[in-house]
Amino acid sequence: MVPPKSTPVAASQNARLETIAAARKALLVDRSTTSTPLAPWVERSWQRCLQSGLMPDRVAEFDVISANHIRHTNDGNAHLVQTAKPLLEKLGKAIVNTGYFVILTNQHGVVVDVNGPIDRSDRRADLITRIGTDLSEQRVGTTAIGSALTEQQPVWLHRGEHFFSNTAVYSCAGAPVFGPNGSCVGMLDLTGIDAVERPELSHLVTQVAGKIGNALVLAQAHSLLLRLNWPGNALGSDGDGMVCLDADGWITGANGVARQMVPELMGAQARQVHASDVFGVPLQMLFDAARRSHNTLEVPLWTGLRLQALVVEAAHENLPSRYDVGVPTSSAIGLKDLETALIHKAVEQARGNVSQAAQALGISRATVYRKLGRKPKT
Repeated sequence: MVPPKSTPVAASQNARLETIAAARKALLVDRSTTSTPLAPWVERSWQRCLQSGLMPDRVAEFDVISANHIRHTNDGNAHLVQTAKPLLEKLGKAIVNTGYFVILTNQHGVVVDVNGPIDRSDRRADLITRIGTDLSEQRVGTTAIGSALTEQQPVWLHRGEHFFSNTAVYSCAGAPVFGPNGSCVGMLDLTGIDAVERPELSHLVTQVAGKIGNALVLAQAHSLLLRLNWPGNALGSDGDGMVCLDADGWITGANGVARQMVPELMGAQARQVHASDVFGVPLQMLFDAARRSHNTLEVPLWTGLRLQALVVEAAHENLPSRYDVGVPTSSAIGLKDLETALIHKAVEQARGNVSQAAQALGISRATVYRKLGRKPKT
């Protein structure tokens, strides 16, 4: 009987496994410093494991945390689990024929929920899908879970890219889940056992992790939701930046997309940010826009860039007059008024230094004076 010829896909898979095997020998056995074709986060994780005293030929143990710790973990992550559950169910259905299943962990790598086609008769699947199992890098070495939580970015690991020899049966795609204040609150993972490599699952898991983050933002108490995007892009999708405001204009939550668009929101976990520090429009203008049938408007940032916003009011109620800050708030507010407001804000932030404000805005001192109706100082 003539053996079947190797397909291009099979040949590619075998070449990939050979590359991983060569990298394991070089970095984990020979302890070479030579660079390899592996993803940088794999090498970094391997180095962390070695530095912490872990040995790749040791058998990884999948320990469950104590009963008291499980209760504490379940209580502390109940909101994450409840918010993510509908999305995990849809994700589980989407991958039902791939040989992969879904794992959700908290920010420490402890399993808090699972979904998808899990074969409980396979001990390798059962061990890692028990609620309360510690899958952190410190316990089970290099995995998509530990790498995504450490690197704070989506990752893909295949077979021998896992640190321990007995974890080389797994292939994993992982992405961190970020909460309303921008901090990492958990991690979403798709794992297969002796499965065909499917790096496209990294895109899928990243999308769903983003949707969970969006759902966490929308679950925040808020009076107004701003859906943001760059001019020319359609509003109303999961790709929007999302910013929630309370009745006083304080930002109560923002998703990762919004934090990438608006510099003032980056690294703002430990401090409150007001809408007036982000957007160059009066607060009342945003609330007024939410009440119009055409509830979109162009919103300038203090960086000089502009975003388009879809404004949605969470609760329809009469807002007090304290939002009237003496600047036109109608939907027909002119660009001249917005431009003047931006210049006033820049001068205020520069503590009256017109030269510094002009430099920040990219215009001349003379233009600043002219726009403000002042005479240049000699």
